[in-house]
Amino acid sequence: MTQRHFTKLTPAVVNAKHKRILEGHAPRTLDLFAGCGGLSLGFDAAGFRTIGAVEFDTDAARSHAVNFMSDQPHELFEAHAVAKDITKIEPADLLKKLGIAGKVEQQVDVIVGGPPCQAFARVGRAKLREVADHPEAFLKDPRGNLYLRYLHYVNELKPLAILMENVPDVLNYGGHNVAEETCEILTAMGYRCRYTLLNSVFYGVPQMRERMFLIAVAAEIADEIDFPEPTHWIEMPKGYEGTRQVALQTVKQDLFEADPFFANPPVADKTKCKPAVTAEDALGDLPKITLHLEGKLKKGARRFDTVTPYVRDVDALNDYAKLMRSWPGFENDEGIKDHVIRWLPRDYAIFARMNPGDQYPEAHKHAVALFEERITALRKKTGKPLGPKSKEFQDLWDATVPPYDATKFPNKWRKMESFAPARTLMAHLGKDGYSHIHYDSAQARTVSVREAARLMSFPDGFVLTGSMNPAFKQIGNAVPALLAKAVATQIYKLLTDERTVPQRRAEEAHSV
Repeated sequence: MTQRHFTKLTPAVVNAKHKRILEGHAPRTLDLFAGCGGLSLGFDAAGFRTIGAVEFDTDAARSHAVNFMSDQPHELFEAHAVAKDITKIEPADLLKKLGIAGKVEQQVDVIVGGPPCQAFARVGRAKLREVADHPEAFLKDPRGNLYLRYLHYVNELKPLAILMENVPDVLNYGGHNVAEETCEILTAMGYRCRYTLLNSVFYGVPQMRERMFLIAVAAEIADEIDFPEPTHWIEMPKGYEGTRQVALQTVKQDLFEADPFFANPPVADKTKCKPAVTAEDALGDLPKITLHLEGKLKKGARRFDTVTPYVRDVDALNDYAKLMRSWPGFENDEGIKDHVIRWLPRDYAIFARMNPGDQYPEAHKHAVALFEERITALRKKTGKPLGPKSKEFQDLWDATVPPYDATKFPNKWRKMESFAPARTLMAHLGKDGYSHIHYDSAQARTVSVREAARLMSFPDGFVLTGSMNPAFKQIGNAVPALLAKAVATQIYKLLTDERTVPQRRAEEAHSV
């Protein structure tokens, strides 16, 4: 590394920012790869203040601005709301566009975000270190450019703390443990770092969603970095532990070669934690949707221009539902505009027959059985044999049975259990919702946009811009707000501790 391009945190920068926080000012957060704002939502709830974001997707960028920058003058609001390409905008230029004046390295206290996982292929230590020597190296390697840009922003803005979030596979991506390699770079920049795997279900989110979280804090401030203790408990389904072990294969945990940066995931204590929040806890108070079963739902884009009033009084709600309606700054006592679903007329009858936990192979069997009933009824009605080669037979088959091979797409469909948290929501929600079929057979549908948001612990007052499909995508890409808040709370404690590391060490030496 060359000192020409790589600069460490300086005591002057750290002390100035830390002093400001200790005086009672909220730590200022910049959200990179922000999406619609799951991390921003959690950090603001923990006492931080989001001052800006970088997001490439047009709808997600506007959603972020609507929810976090609505108090800005129109011109500045539009500057926040426009999509931004992190590969083309420099940190100093970004701050200027957002109306943030002053020395660049003094304006941001915390950087959060998760570069898209596609950027991690074959990055490796050499490439990570190259960004320190050559800030424009990201232009030469499109496979890793987004990740390197994140580090470039850290190098330029000198935050006191960093949070990186991503899929567990970054611990074993192309044979590399990207989190470990990132910690090496951040340590050289003057940070103390730890990373682990956290599952959102253990933090009050009604969804089993496993992610890697990396926390880095200026070494002058933090002696140790801990991750939040779980507040909820559930016995995880088979498969989740196996997935975790695959991700951890590159983590050095043996006696002679321990990874100094890896922290074992916190373990939930059944005797001390609350039961996990279930799908019914999360969705049960929302209005039922049955218009599609009455033939009153039409094909086409769904806009969020009609309020669906709540039907259950606040006093009758469980704690989770109350929180979703009363989240500070996002209160909602009227109703929801994005309680809309997809038009899937072929599949409603299949959804109704599926059992909790059924996946596509079971759904396909239900569809075939349904077809047999319908073809039998049609034969009786017409008096015709209607064999497999007849047009009527084929038309009815196509109108009843999904075309996917039941042996190749086992996870394409899944009916949620009312008594358990949902499985992981994916960005693929933007294309279809078969992975999350509502547990209520009487409604026979996939989840609505607002229900998906509830499963991600986004409060009902949080606004999603665009139409239905972009909104689903925004939710599927997001970080669950309650998990973000739990991690943010840990970082907030570190930043607001008045005893710096040197002070603590002096106290310890004096006490000996």
